[in-house]
Amino acid sequence: MRVLGVETSCDETGVAIYDSQQCLLLGHALYSQIDIHAKYGGVVPELASRDHVRKLIPLIKKLLNENHISPNEIEGIAYTAGPGLIGALLVGAAVSRSLAWAWQVPAIGVHHMEGHLLAAMLEEPTPAFPFLALLVSGGHTQLIQVAAMGKYTVLGESVDDAAGEAFDKIAKLLGLGYPGGPAIAQLATHGNPDAFHFPRPMTQCSGLDFSFSGLKTSVLTTWRNQEQNEQTRADIARAFEEAVIDTLAIKCRRAIQQTGLTRLVVAGGVGANQRLRTRLAQLVDKMGTSVYYPRPIFCTDNGAMIAYAGALRLMAGQSEPLGFSAYPRWSMNELT
Repeated sequence: MRVLGVETSCDETGVAIYDSQQCLLLGHALYSQIDIHAKYGGVVPELASRDHVRKLIPLIKKLLNENHISPNEIEGIAYTAGPGLIGALLVGAAVSRSLAWAWQVPAIGVHHMEGHLLAAMLEEPTPAFPFLALLVSGGHTQLIQVAAMGKYTVLGESVDDAAGEAFDKIAKLLGLGYPGGPAIAQLATHGNPDAFHFPRPMTQCSGLDFSFSGLKTSVLTTWRNQEQNEQTRADIARAFEEAVIDTLAIKCRRAIQQTGLTRLVVAGGVGANQRLRTRLAQLVDKMGTSVYYPRPIFCTDNGAMIAYAGALRLMAGQSEPLGFSAYPRWSMNELT
């Protein structure tokens, strides 16, 4: 089954075609809106929606043409139905459902975080069920126990800002670019690891939830009380990055101990952070477990993960009647 995947949940327009019979990603394309939102220090929802309107159909045409695939070879369409920015979601849902009606193929809305969770399945070696997933994207930080496709238990999640949001806000505080994750990671390489130490929030309690608001406040207070030069900026970036990474690693270790699972899947934009990957590699080596990642280009939002997740659901007989829905908030616990 050849499935067209469409991702428009936030500030990136992603499309891809997955062939389930060959277990092969036939092609993918991505347009990023970073340049549009950078001057605002974050995503402007209305600008994001309008740019998806401009870019989505031309990007689908480009994907089909470059891979020599005609519309009549598409057997299903999957699109991100949530969570995300409602206007951006509606653009992808409306275009996808319209194409499905025109091409007379089934369509299905996919949970954005399920797409991230399954993105590692596009790689070799492929993680087998069951596994533990750490999802760290721009708007979400979650630990999820994955028994099988559609069988998810959220063990812990952020009670305020997600890790990605914290990176963006601290980057803005320090006068760095958007998105904040890569900017802070780059600057942190020049920082003194012993200059500052920030709290590892909620690591002293027994649960698996996350909180990064207090960490942000600590960084803000430190920055205001220091001489604001380039070295201080780099030292704070290093200490902040270390605090986030330590927090994520501590929670992962605790989740592995509590569940007894031996496979850890890490996905989402923050999952591309090299210092995090090094820390988790050390962790799983000590615990005798394994860690899996999507390739870096598939850590951030992309159409491939939606095409793959949608293909699995369409092959299982799921599809939607004429019409569509979009959900700015959508719990993983609601999926089956």
